[in-house]
Amino acid sequence: MFVTPAYAEEAPPAAGAVHTETGAPDQGHHAGVFPPFDHTTYPSQLLWLVITFVIFYVAMQKIVIPRVGGILESRHDRIAQDIDEASRLKAEADAAVATYESELAAARAKANSIGATARDAAKAKAEADRKAIEASLSEKLKAAEVRIAEIKAKAFGDVGAIAEETAAAVVEQLVGNVAGQADVVSAVAEASVKREG
Repeated sequence: MFVTPAYAEEAPPAAGAVHTETGAPDQGHHAGVFPPFDHTTYPSQLLWLVITFVIFYVAMQKIVIPRVGGILESRHDRIAQDIDEASRLKAEADAAVATYESELAAARAKANSIGATARDAAKAKAEADRKAIEASLSEKLKAAEVRIAEIKAKAFGDVGAIAEETAAAVVEQLVGNVAGQADVVSAVAEASVKREG
């Protein structure tokens, strides 16, 4: 019990006086039984316990439990919607991954095909260029061989004339006479036949 300083200073109540707050006889500050444990007040305490219990029970049944049930139901519905949404998004993600993988496989196949086509085209071009260069070199080689043959024939023609002049000069130096042109030509021809044979 809360005691104010003014109340504590008051004189003690007279014997047999009734306490105004509890309605119980006032027997001093420490005299008597704690009111909830006083057996004379049990019937009123039980009555108020039953009334309070019924009020709380009705309040729980009519107000609290429906609200909690509604909150739980709305949360259950929201969780179910979230799970459905997550399942839908997962299915969309799986479909997107499958599409991505199929497009990636198609792109790889196309890249391989383009690479093979480019490689084959490069090989064909290189082969055509090689054949063109070989043909050009073959033509240049044939032209060079023809020119060499012409130069050789001209040189051999010049060698015969030089041999005839040299032979005539040698005969003139050795013998002292000038040899006939026909003799010198026939001697050079015989020598060249013997050399080739």
